[in-house]
Amino acid sequence: MNGSNRFGAIALAAALMLLAACGTPVRKPAPDVAPVARFVPVGWNKLPGWRADDALAAWPAIVNSCSAIASRPEWAPFCDAVVAASPGDAAFVRGFLEQHLAPYRVVRQTGRRRDTHGLVTGYYEPLLRGSRERVGAFQTPLYRRPADLLVVELASLYPELKGKRVRGRVEGNKVVPFYSRAQSTQAPGLAGHEIVWIDDAIDAFLLEIQGSGRVQLPGGETIRLQYADQNGHPYRSIGRYLADQGVMKIEEVNMPAIRAWLAANPARLREVLDANPSVVFFTEGPLADPAIGPKGALNVPLTAGRSIAVDPAVVPLGAPVYLSTTYPSSELTLQRLVVAQDTGGAIRGPARADLFFGFGAEAGAQAGMMKQDGEMWLLWPKGSPPPTAR
Repeated sequence: MNGSNRFGAIALAAALMLLAACGTPVRKPAPDVAPVARFVPVGWNKLPGWRADDALAAWPAIVNSCSAIASRPEWAPFCDAVVAASPGDAAFVRGFLEQHLAPYRVVRQTGRRRDTHGLVTGYYEPLLRGSRERVGAFQTPLYRRPADLLVVELASLYPELKGKRVRGRVEGNKVVPFYSRAQSTQAPGLAGHEIVWIDDAIDAFLLEIQGSGRVQLPGGETIRLQYADQNGHPYRSIGRYLADQGVMKIEEVNMPAIRAWLAANPARLREVLDANPSVVFFTEGPLADPAIGPKGALNVPLTAGRSIAVDPAVVPLGAPVYLSTTYPSSELTLQRLVVAQDTGGAIRGPARADLFFGFGAEAGAQAGMMKQDGEMWLLWPKGSPPPTAR
């Protein structure tokens, strides 16, 4: 075996060990039971509430997406038309989309069973209080990406593993999993990588789940933190952990309920937070225009109420989507045009969406209660076959 092949074999072995150690082994379920996504073509009249939505409100999100996807062959004609268009009302936007795109119902198929319904949750951009120094109440760190975080792109070794990557660190002559949340306070590689120290451990934890947020410093300056990377451990829901512990029923789990329980049981705070081994690292940026949302995984600003996080293995980032669900903790219909511009560790599978509610406390209250049944339709360029979901 020559040197390059030997290195490839060692790297692959290390990567597979990391997958096993981090709880995300590569498995191939039986083909007759593995759920897969299907895109079923439908007419525009099958989209509930399509003609009632203020589609013009989604136009900025569509323009933002085109700045990122216009070079893709299937999207180039559409985005060229977007640049040339001057929409004046919702009817123009609907007609424009009907002219250039075709709707496909997103379906989860498990064997012969087909299900069009999934879960719609919410997220937002919070405002936290933090300090550059660890003083007083500011005791919970948020980190920039550590220098010793190793990312292995498996496709560089085997093309059939495209899109698969694992994270770890080097210990001696071995590649081992990166530090989990419970191990982070003693992790030597994280020392010195603190961006800010937050005055509330729960707020800091939730910022990792949201993926971005604003931090107000003691002198009055406000900075924006954006997602930079993740430690390689799988995301685990602390709400499900509390339900498994018998603390609350799974249908009662929401952020206000979790906050209330942790406030009443401070001695168990560290235990509950450590139940999620995943740690998110951030990059710092200036807050040039408070009216512009944070950037999502597509690297374009998110639009409140019109951007969603999706599973990119099902819905390609940048694509318009029609969403039919209900408002948080109600049966009031929420049906609107949105755009897939972000991802999330808990957003997996067909008909699964996380709706961006915007910035601030009101947006946070809505997002924290959002856990609704929903349906999705992918809007895809006419003349191009729909994507193949993985």
